[in-house]
Amino acid sequence: MDRHVDGNNGNNGNTGNNGNNGNTGDGSGNGSRGGTAGDGAGPRHAAPHGLAPAIHCRAVLAETERFVAAVEGANLTAPVPSCPGWTLVDLIRHTGSVQRAFSGLLRLRVQERPLTRDTVLDLPASDDGYPAWLTGSAQVAGQVFAETDPDTPMWVWGADPHARFWMRRMLFETLMHRVDAELAVGLRPVIDPALAADGVDEFLVNLPFAASFAPKTAELRGKDETIRFRCTDQTDEWLVRLRPDGFGLDPHPAHAAGTDGADATVEGVAADLLLFLYGRLDLSADAVTTSGNDDLLQRWVTNSVF
Repeated sequence: MDRHVDGNNGNNGNTGNNGNNGNTGDGSGNGSRGGTAGDGAGPRHAAPHGLAPAIHCRAVLAETERFVAAVEGANLTAPVPSCPGWTLVDLIRHTGSVQRAFSGLLRLRVQERPLTRDTVLDLPASDDGYPAWLTGSAQVAGQVFAETDPDTPMWVWGADPHARFWMRRMLFETLMHRVDAELAVGLRPVIDPALAADGVDEFLVNLPFAASFAPKTAELRGKDETIRFRCTDQTDEWLVRLRPDGFGLDPHPAHAAGTDGADATVEGVAADLLLFLYGRLDLSADAVTTSGNDDLLQRWVTNSVF
């Protein structure tokens, strides 16, 4: 998958799970990037998961403010190590473009996969205008949030076909790239634990539906093999089951059979689990503890590129 900003609109929106791809999945575009449930993805959810949409919407604005604070006064041509090939300008343009694209989808209440990714971006005339432009992108989103019922049925590429899907997806686009920006300027990112746990849930709930723009997920198959992701700072945990026909979350993770209920386990505080899933930490990182089938964990890391 292309790691770079898509032309001038930067709207390809994926965050690479293996740490070599600087994007965070949106799948909001045309047939080559949009999505329907892939084989074995399981049913779409009719009810929200995790935190309330109002929290997601407020957090988009707060995360954008932190992003802007990190890059104001920085050299915007500096590279972003966690997004190889990108500069800070690319990162800002990508994030703001995704915010504006998702806002457009919400404003139109789209009911089917868009045939085009055209979005009015109002890009700044020079690089030094990008921090203020990103603030404006969040303001566009905030206005749309205020006008949109989160329970409105909508087309989505993921598991929850309602407007709240795009609100939640926009949050983790913004949060992860805020982290990338802070890393690029030498800051140590801090992620709210509740938001981080919600981000882990959002990633794992939607990944089975991402095959159309994350083709390696088709390799996440197995003979009923399981991977448990467990927070050590909260009570949250998730069990992913790899089946011959697909993969997805087990609805009853605490009752899974086997040693500790899983063939392999990844443990860490919620923030570090989120960074691991998005490839900002790897299997060797001290921040996460792994156990069980190493080959299964490597297969997950290699093929869960989002």
